Amino acid sequence: MQPISNPSCDHAISAQGISKAYRLAKRQTTPDTLVGAIQAIAKAPLRNFQYLRSLGRAHHAAKLNDEDLYWALQDVSFDVPAGEVVGVIGRNGAGKSTLLKILSRITQPTSGEATIRGRVSSLLEVGTGFHPELTGRENVYMNGTILGMTKREIDRKFDQIVDFAGVDRFLDTPIKRYSSGMQVRLAFSVAAHLDPDILIIDEVLAVGDAEFQKRCIGKMQEVAGGGRTVMFVSHNMSAIGQLCTSGLLLSKGRVASQGDLGVVVQSYMDDLFSTESKVGNEETTIIVQTAIDGDESERMWRYGSMVRVRVEVDTQLVIANPAIDLYFNSSAGRMIFAQSDRFVKHFDSDSNRWVFEFQLRNNGFVSDYMTIDVGFRYCSSTRYLGLWQSVAAIALGEVPAGHTHGRDCPIAVPCEVQLMEAAA
Repeated sequence: MQPISNPSCDHAISAQGISKAYRLAKRQTTPDTLVGAIQAIAKAPLRNFQYLRSLGRAHHAAKLNDEDLYWALQDVSFDVPAGEVVGVIGRNGAGKSTLLKILSRITQPTSGEATIRGRVSSLLEVGTGFHPELTGRENVYMNGTILGMTKREIDRKFDQIVDFAGVDRFLDTPIKRYSSGMQVRLAFSVAAHLDPDILIIDEVLAVGDAEFQKRCIGKMQEVAGGGRTVMFVSHNMSAIGQLCTSGLLLSKGRVASQGDLGVVVQSYMDDLFSTESKVGNEETTIIVQTAIDGDESERMWRYGSMVRVRVEVDTQLVIANPAIDLYFNSSAGRMIFAQSDRFVKHFDSDSNRWVFEFQLRNNGFVSDYMTIDVGFRYCSSTRYLGLWQSVAAIALGEVPAGHTHGRDCPIAVPCEVQLMEAAA
């Protein structure tokens, strides 16, 4: 990346107009005749040359509407003052990980400029820089060297790294035998003990258990307290609130909000927790509505309150006994519980429009919010005619002490489920 013009020395990270485009792969047609195959082979060098030339022109403005391009980021600009702890939030696919890869110099932007001032340590994926055949001890030295540490520096901090990761018993075991949680603990420990000026963390902490996540947040607070800069991507609003001093909200590759953490988080919540959403495919359209204790404008599902999830199905398929499955997922992406209408008597009907209503009580879930996946199928089949992820979301209120079920514990939830034919 090239330095930006006249950057402020007070900023650890400065970005101007960063855009990143990826060219979508297209399936090549296969000749069905011998003559066609020979012609395709003969034309391949020219075709490949033209394709490579087109990649180099991807950054031109004229290519913005090229259907072969996917713009992961578009005109992203921001400044991060030294010592700031920035929470980068947004929906899946908003461009958060792409932005961090550009700032970590793993990939180059298609256009735009950025400046990073200081030593950077990044943890973007579980096990990044680890070799599966090497032991934990060997990987600490190799990964530390890749991140810029000298052997003497690693020797001095080795015991701290191992103690923080909690894998001392397995140091001489090949990494390929580690669980994903063990790998991320060791990888985070190496990155955190680099004493970086800038620490960039993607949401790999979701792999660790609650105790380790708490330790990681404490370590990042320690890093930030030392005047260092942190950029932290997470869907866990609790972690964002504990750690961050400002926020950056990305939406469809663009900056939707930045600055004050409360304002940024509220913008994200307003976008995420819509009380009605519509999705579908060529044959079926579904509308999902949520209401807390009968209030369709309420977005917070508090302890003891009831949520009504109404699913309206409009399908071209003639189905006598349709079925709807709901999957409730934590903010970390793990399924908490599922509900289905399969225990309910179905009514034979020639109608293509159905309405399903689920009533569920919050018995105590420790999470920031839940996302809801919706599956549509024949009652007698497990194969989905449509499966839509994160169709709706519900914010969760605080739970009184002693009443929690745990964020990722699948439990039976008292509920009422009704299936009725929609009115004509």
